[in-house]
Amino acid sequence: MTTEKDEKTAKASKEEESEEEEINEEKIEAAAEEPKEAKEEKPEPERKKEAEEEIVEERVYTVPFGKAWIVPRKGRTPKVIRMLKAFVKKHMKVDDDSIIIAREVNEKIWSRGIEKPPRRLRIRATKDKEGTVTVNLAEGN
Repeated sequence: MTTEKDEKTAKASKEEESEEEEINEEKIEAAAEEPKEAKEEKPEPERKKEAEEEIVEERVYTVPFGKAWIVPRKGRTPKVIRMLKAFVKKHMKVDDDSIIIAREVNEKIWSRGIEKPPRRLRIRATKDKEGTVTVNLAEGN
C-alpha cells in the first residue's frame, strides 16, 4: 500500500510540475510579446528630434552677476535669478513669461545658499518657434 500511495503522490507531483511549466511558458510568451510592443512604440525619440528641429536660435553666454553684491546678503541669490531673466530677456529679445530656467541652472545658482551665489555663470539659451527661451547650463559646467 505504501508503494501505491508513493506512486499516486509521484503522479500528482508530476501533474503539478507540468501545470507549473505551462504557466511559466505562458509567462515567458507574455514577456516576450511585451518588448515587441515596446519596440513598436518609439514616438519619444521622434519627439526629441522634432523638438531639436524646432530650435530657431541657440546662443552661449557668460552672465555676470557682480551687481548682486550691492543688495543685502539675504537677497543676493533671488537677485541673481532676476538678473539672469533680465539678461536673457535683453539678449534673446523675448518677454519674461516666455523664459524657462532649467532645473540644473537653478540648482547651480542656489548650490551655495542664499548669501553666496556664483559671480558668473555660463549658460546656453535656446529659442524655439513659439518664442520660448530655455536656459540650460553650457557644456562643461
